[in-house]
Amino acid sequence: MLGGSFDPIHTGHLVIAQVALELLEADEVRWIPVGQQPLKVGQHLASGRHRARMVELATAGQPRFTVDRAEIDRPGPSYTVDTLKDLRGRYPGAAISVLLGGDAAASFTAWKAPEEIRTMAEIVVFARAGELPPAGIADRIIPVPRIDISSTAVRERVRHGRSIRYWVPDAVAEYITQHGLYRD
Repeated sequence: MLGGSFDPIHTGHLVIAQVALELLEADEVRWIPVGQQPLKVGQHLASGRHRARMVELATAGQPRFTVDRAEIDRPGPSYTVDTLKDLRGRYPGAAISVLLGGDAAASFTAWKAPEEIRTMAEIVVFARAGELPPAGIADRIIPVPRIDISSTAVRERVRHGRSIRYWVPDAVAEYITQHGLYRD
């Protein structure tokens, strides 16, 4: 399970997901765009519908990537614990890992019901070279390459009329242009 704002999804997200898929020997990476991020209220610049569609476009070429709109479709704040309960109901017996970057891992203890999350899923933190995740959070740490691309930087490039080619998949760049996202 790889949750996030994906505002927008970029190449770094895709590389991390592919590395996690391989290192965890997972059947799939289930991408879960957040509906309403409780720790970032009002900070999404694109709607949930747009963000989910961009994730679908970006992941379309990898059959082991699945996009799940559960948090987009569910009203109210998006909590990982609620999403895990939903996944457990739909896929009883499935082994679930929650993939976290260092920033998410650092705030994990402030999440809703972190200990309950731990009972339902393995916490896997991806660490870039030179980064150490917070102690005591990760059940497992996987190394990922450092790719200095961020959604914030992509949005800034769009806002200033710069190219985002190679920063995001072509289909995502086209979608951003077609829908006039991130211009203001």
